[in-house]
Amino acid sequence: MTTKLADIPLVDLRAQYATIRDDVRAAIDGVLESMELTIGPNVRAFDDEWAAYVGTAYAIGVGSGTDALQLAIRACGVSSGDEVITVSHTFFATVEAIVYANARPILVDVDERTMLMDPAAVAAAITPRTKAIVPVHLYGRTVDMRPLRQIAQDRQITIIEDAAQAHGALLEDGKKAGTAGRVAAYSFYCSKNLGAYGEAGSIVTSDERLADDLRALREHGQSTRYYHPVVGYNARLDEIQAAILRVKLRHLDEWNARRRAIAARYAELLADTGVITPEMPAAGRHVYYAYAIRVPNGRRDALRAHLARRGIGTQIHYPVPIHLQEAATFLGYRKGDLPVTERLSDEVLSMPMYAELADEQIERVTTAVREFMRG
Repeated sequence: MTTKLADIPLVDLRAQYATIRDDVRAAIDGVLESMELTIGPNVRAFDDEWAAYVGTAYAIGVGSGTDALQLAIRACGVSSGDEVITVSHTFFATVEAIVYANARPILVDVDERTMLMDPAAVAAAITPRTKAIVPVHLYGRTVDMRPLRQIAQDRQITIIEDAAQAHGALLEDGKKAGTAGRVAAYSFYCSKNLGAYGEAGSIVTSDERLADDLRALREHGQSTRYYHPVVGYNARLDEIQAAILRVKLRHLDEWNARRRAIAARYAELLADTGVITPEMPAAGRHVYYAYAIRVPNGRRDALRAHLARRGIGTQIHYPVPIHLQEAATFLGYRKGDLPVTERLSDEVLSMPMYAELADEQIERVTTAVREFMRG
């Protein structure tokens, strides 16, 4: 089947760049004029600015969201023989980081309404070997952390938040994602609500000792230059990406507000079409990294092809659950073990979502969906 190149893409980074081009270029020029390229003034300033924005005492900029997860898990003492509970409905890096620590991922099902970690499933999965819980704030919506915090507190288990898709999202208590556990990992992959021009990430915490350990781990385990108390990683955030992120952070709340307005319009125009639109939480604040609808009755792939023929970009998050991935065979899961997750993998379809999406583009997308669902 031949399809058009999407003229309403899933994400339009060029449209965003056009609004901040001069500031971004000036920031990059400033870095190149100084030639301080690694852990320089922009990295230090962005660490402070991002921590202040999230509401933690410290932020540690790293090279990617995967670095952030890996270092956070390592710094929390997760090691060989430990179990870490997380979900299968997430990007593979969540589980990858647990495996890097030589720990065993224990994958639980999600709540069908929120598509996020089911606290009851977490409670049932805990064993004496459980070292940590990694809730994933997915699509821009936060997990309800209240029951998870109670579970963790009662059993002295560490919570490590995967906030890779939750920049600026609020928890039920009004605080930002990343403040409910001991530590949290953010990704600034280019498509994220706050994205670098390439790869970048950050770890946030209010634990001073943990922050010191993380700063050492991101730079080969150094306490000071050429002195290595531990074996670390080359996981530094570079100055150019930090400078870009500092420019973009100033616009994040405005961009997130526009995403919520787009989501509200989508929900209005897709009502009564037969697709299931994302629930708007009564508490907390969704920031719609993705606008993930569900298309039941085995029609998802056909709708995606229909939209592609009309020049509308979409994405499937995530077509194969982690517990059924070839690389996860060693975990021993089988089809049917996580039924809600498996159903979502057959139904979820992400619509175009970015702050610059115009009202007429939203109308065109939803008209195409209605056209298909009527047929």
